[in-house]
Amino acid sequence: MNPEADVLLRLEGVSRSFPGPPEVLALRDADLTVVRGDYVSIMGPSGSGKSTMLNMLGLLDRPTVGRYSLAGQDTAPLKDRDRTRLRGRMIGFVFQSFHLLARRSVLDNVMLSMIYGGVPKAQRRQRAWGALEQVSMTHRAAFYPGTLSGGERQRAAIARAVASEPELLLADEPTGNLDSGTSGEVLEMLEGLNQAGLAVIVVTHDPEIAAAARRRFQMRDGRLKEVL
Repeated sequence: MNPEADVLLRLEGVSRSFPGPPEVLALRDADLTVVRGDYVSIMGPSGSGKSTMLNMLGLLDRPTVGRYSLAGQDTAPLKDRDRTRLRGRMIGFVFQSFHLLARRSVLDNVMLSMIYGGVPKAQRRQRAWGALEQVSMTHRAAFYPGTLSGGERQRAAIARAVASEPELLLADEPTGNLDSGTSGEVLEMLEGLNQAGLAVIVVTHDPEIAAAARRRFQMRDGRLKEVL
């Protein structure tokens, strides 16, 4: 067996700085290996570098120093259009603020996400409906985001994230705008998706959400450290 075949992503000595004055070193010499089907949480206070890390993993930003490989591919030489294509095919995003389009139905929101994943038009509706079934939201498919509860919006956002059948789900404070009961439901959904084979990385300030992951990391002053 080749253990490298199971590696989904790898950061090697990755740093990210932003020009000043003064210069800000938001990420410092980070190493991280995530295998397919992994479940990882990253905790840390505000300003610790969590958002920078998430943007790096999601191909929304590039390292200043170091190497980031995704599915065995070095992402450094990729042009922006190739990064967009790889992101759409490999990565799903769930955000604290849902980021649903207000003037589109739930079904349309889910379908739109698949354009960047290269899913043929004929398959988008079928996959969107299947994703809504996964999160028990088919009864809200024709509704608009403004008519939904916070929990329903996050369910729709999760459906949008998984509809293109990515290999990696990045969740940024996925329960930050939800009450404790609804947060538990979202956590169960993430666990279910992971058990079905999806790699999940959750960035959170909530110890309960972080504790659900099999591997936990702490971020402070731009440094990433695994909690053993």
